[in-house]
Amino acid sequence: MRLKISLLKEPKHQELVSCVGWTTAEELYSCSDDHQIVKWNLLTSETSQIVKLPDDIYPIDLHWFPKSLGIKKQTQAESFVLTSSDVLAEKGCSFGVLLSLLVFFHHTPSLSCVVVTFQKRSLRSGGKFHLISKLGRVEKSVEAHCGAVLAGRWNYEGTALVTVGEDGQIKIWSKTGMLRSTLAQQGTPVYSVAWGPDSEKVLYTAGKQLIIKPLQPNAKVLQWKAHDGIILKVDWNSVNDLILSAGEDCKYKVWDSYGRPLYNSQPHEHPITSVAWAPDGELFAVGSFHTLRLCDKTGWSYALEKPNTGSIFNIAWSIDGTQIAGACGNGHVVFAHVVEQRWEWKNFQVTLTKRRTMQVRNVLNDAVDLLEFRDRVIKASLNYAHLVVSTSLQCYVFSTKNWNTPLIFDLKEGTVSLILQAERHFLLVDGGGIYLYSYEGRFISSPKFPGMRTDILNAQTVSLSNDTIAIKDKADEKVIFLFEASTGKPLGDGKLLSHKNEILEIALDQKGLTNDRKIAFIDKNRDLYITSVKRFGKEEQIIKLGTMVHTLAWSDTCNILCGLQDTRFTVWYYPNTVYVDRDILPKTLFERDASEFSKNPHIVSFVGNQVTIRRADGSLVHISISPYPAILHEYVSSSKWEDAVRLCRFVKEQTMWACLAAMAVANRDMTTAEIAYAAIGEIDKVQYINSIKELPSKESKMAHILMLSGNIQEAEMILLQAGLVYQAIQININLYNWERALELAVKYKTHVDTVLAYRQKFLETFGKQETNKRYLQYAEGLQIDWEKVRAKIEMEITKERERSSSSQSGKNIGLRH
Repeated sequence: MRLKISLLKEPKHQELVSCVGWTTAEELYSCSDDHQIVKWNLLTSETSQIVKLPDDIYPIDLHWFPKSLGIKKQTQAESFVLTSSDVLAEKGCSFGVLLSLLVFFHHTPSLSCVVVTFQKRSLRSGGKFHLISKLGRVEKSVEAHCGAVLAGRWNYEGTALVTVGEDGQIKIWSKTGMLRSTLAQQGTPVYSVAWGPDSEKVLYTAGKQLIIKPLQPNAKVLQWKAHDGIILKVDWNSVNDLILSAGEDCKYKVWDSYGRPLYNSQPHEHPITSVAWAPDGELFAVGSFHTLRLCDKTGWSYALEKPNTGSIFNIAWSIDGTQIAGACGNGHVVFAHVVEQRWEWKNFQVTLTKRRTMQVRNVLNDAVDLLEFRDRVIKASLNYAHLVVSTSLQCYVFSTKNWNTPLIFDLKEGTVSLILQAERHFLLVDGGGIYLYSYEGRFISSPKFPGMRTDILNAQTVSLSNDTIAIKDKADEKVIFLFEASTGKPLGDGKLLSHKNEILEIALDQKGLTNDRKIAFIDKNRDLYITSVKRFGKEEQIIKLGTMVHTLAWSDTCNILCGLQDTRFTVWYYPNTVYVDRDILPKTLFERDASEFSKNPHIVSFVGNQVTIRRADGSLVHISISPYPAILHEYVSSSKWEDAVRLCRFVKEQTMWACLAAMAVANRDMTTAEIAYAAIGEIDKVQYINSIKELPSKESKMAHILMLSGNIQEAEMILLQAGLVYQAIQININLYNWERALELAVKYKTHVDTVLAYRQKFLETFGKQETNKRYLQYAEGLQIDWEKVRAKIEMEITKERERSSSSQSGKNIGLRH
C-alpha cells in the first residue's frame, strides 16, 4: 500500500493553509491566512473562492457538521464550524505563523521567548468560532475564548460542539452556538480536542499530558503523561476506539481508551504537526515538515512520502477513506490517494493499481487479469472463491473461475464501510444500514435493532456465517445481537446474548448445522469464551476456552479455532469438546511458542490449514497446521466413523484420538467413543461407556451419555419425561445430590425409603450423624429394610427392560406391516 501524491505547481493560497475539510468524496474546502475559503472539485480539477473572510479573522480549524446517521438517504454536509483568532490583525502576524514558529524554534530554546511573548499578546485579544454555510454565508459568529480558538469539533450526532483555546478552557456549545458549559479550565493552551465514540467524553491536550474528561460532572477523569514535548494534535476513532497523539517531541503514538500505550514511533526530524484517523479506523495519516506518512492502526508504516509542502498543519480524510488532503505551510493543499492495497486468497493476489483499476494475479500459472471500474474503488474483499468490490455507486461480484463477467448491481445507500464474506453470501455495511446479498446479487435481508449505528461497525464487532449474523452492540458492550441470515429477524426467541464483561471481538464458526452454530468472543479481560447462538427458552452456557487471548479466527473449511494467547499460538481442533468432556480439552489443543511474532500480533486469516499473522512491524508470517484434524472433521460430518478411526490409527497422535472421542460422544456413537477413549488411556470412561451399553432403555442410555458430557439437568429431564422416575432419583444419588434426590422422591411419592437407605449408608461409611432437617423429618418413624429396597429397585429395572423390549417389538411389527 502506498500514497499517490498530487500537488499543483503553484499554490492556490497566498499564505499558510491552516485547515481543510471534505464535504463529499470529491469536494474539499480549504482555509488560509490569506482569509480565503477555497472550494476544490476533484472531478473537474477546478477551484473557486467561496468567501473572503474579514481581515481580522485568521482561520485555525474547520469541521463539517456531521451527516445524519442511520437515515435512508445520506445528504452531504451543508455547514461547518470555523475556529479563528483575530489575534494579531494589527501586528500583521497570524496564528498559522505561530505554528510555524513553534516548529522552527523547537530545537532553539534561547528563542522560546518569541512564543511566550506571542502568547501573552494573543491572550489580550479575542477568539471566535463561526458557523458558516456551504455557500460561504457566515450564519453566526460567537466570541468563544480569550485568545485564539485553537480547535472545534462537532460530536457524532451533531447535537453539541466542543471548542478549546489558548485560554486553557474547554467549552461545550449547542448546535446553534449557545454556551452550555465550561467543561474544564487549565493554565496552559489546549491545542487539540476530540470526542469519544459515544459523545459522552472529551479528549484534550494539556501540555505534555492527555486528559479524557466525561461530560457527567462527577465522573472519573483519566489523565496521563503522553509525550516529552507539548502535544499538538489528537484524534479519537469511533470504530476502533483508539487514540492518536502527536507532539513537539517529534513522535506520534497510539493509545487505547484507557490510556495504555499501543505504539510509540521513532523520533522524526521535525515535530509532528498533524494526525488523523481514516473513517473506518484501519489506517491513519501523519503530517510533519515535508512529510506525509500512511500507517496501519497498530502503528507501523505503510508508506512515507516527502512532498514539498512545508509543515502539514492539518489532515483530513475523504468520507470514503480513499484519499487524504493536507493543509500546507507553503500555501499548497496536498492530495494523496491510497493505492496498491492488496488482497490474497489461496493462489490469487489482487492489487489496486489505480483508483479505478485492479490487477489479479494467479501465482500458480502467473496469469494476470486487469479489472476496470467505472468509478473509484472504495472497499474490496477476497474470500470463498469470490472477489466483492464496492465503488462509489455500484457493487461488483467476481468469481475466481471467471474474471471477465462480474455481476454488477447498484448500491442502496452511500459509501460502503465494511464487506464481510461467508460461503453462501456477503454483507455490506454503509451509513444507511446492513445489507446481505447472495453471490448472484440477490438481496436477502437487512437486520436492524434499536439504536443501531452502522458507522462504528468493523470486522471485530460484526460476524457472518451461512445462517447467522452477529453484531456487538455499542450502546451496551456486554450484549451481542443475533439474527437469522435468511430473514434478518432476531434468532430463536429473540433473546440477546449477554455477558458479564464488555466484549471486544466476536467470531461465528463457519461450518456445520444451524442448531450447532457457535460464537467465540474475547472480553475486556482478554478471556476467550464460546457459546451456542441458539436462544430458545433456557439460558445457553457461556464457557471459557482460554485466557489472555488477543486475537482469534475460525477456519473457513471446518470448525477449528485458533488464537494468540500471551506467549503461545493455540489451535482448538475441536472447541465443542467443552460441551462434551471438558477434562480432555487440553488433549485436543495444539500449542507452539508465539514469541517470534513480537508484541501485539494479529491473525489476518485462517484459510484451509494456513494461518496468516501480521506482526507489529507489519510483516506477514504464515503458519501451517496439521491437515489431519480438518480431514477428521470432514469424516465425522459425513458419519464415516470407520474412516475416522483408521485416520487416527494412521496419524498416531493423542490430539486426534481426543478429538475423535469428543466428536463421537457429541454424535452419540459410543462404539467409536470407546475406541478413542481407550487410545488416550481414559480407562474410567471406557468402563462407563461399557456400562451405558448394558442399560435397558434408549432413554437411560441417552441420559448417561449426557452425564458423561456433564449435562446433569438434561439427563434428569429425559428420564422424567420418559416416566423413569427411579432412574432420575438414582443418578442424583450416584452424584451425591442428596437434596435433589429426596425432592424428586417426595414429589413423585416413590422411593423415599430408597433415598433414605442410600443416605444412611453414605453417612455410616464416614461415621457421621444425620443433620439435614428434611432427611430427619422423613426418616422419623421409618425403618430401613434393605431387602425391600433392593426388591423395589429390581422391579424398576425389570419394568424398564420390559418396556424397552415391548417398544422394540412394536417397532418391528410396524416395519413388517
